Amino acid sequence: MDAELASAASFARACPRAAARRCARRRVAFYAVAAAAGVALGCASAEGARKSGAPIGRVEHGKASYYGHGFAGRKTASGERFDPNAMTAAHPSLPFGTRIRVTRQNGASVTVRVNDRCGCPGGRIVDLSEGAARKLGMIKDGVVAVRVEVVGR
Repeated sequence: MDAELASAASFARACPRAAARRCARRRVAFYAVAAAAGVALGCASAEGARKSGAPIGRVEHGKASYYGHGFAGRKTASGERFDPNAMTAAHPSLPFGTRIRVTRQNGASVTVRVNDRCGCPGGRIVDLSEGAARKLGMIKDGVVAVRVEVVGR
């Protein structure tokens, strides 16, 4: 074993380019294996997240806003086209397809399906479609305090 290490060391000194190429090949092979493992684990965890979803009954409190006709027809993060009249919402972390009940402090509520992602700045926890916002009576206010509860998949 020592002779093998000594021979590799003397080869590296005698031929630095060849040693560098061998090292580069090993590095590329390592990164390829690491990337493949990362993709496999990422897909497995995403599948697990889709199957398990968010726990039914999970509740969040915060602000809701809405987005409307200016985004009509654009692709959402889930890949479907945005329909401002549909009962849909954008949420920063809930799995796509999750059904949530959004309730205003005045008691008005609507059940929507998560199909998009949002950055939701300023304490906002959900962005609703214009149709959902209309049912909640929040068109005039724009941003309102809400309770968001996961009700299903």
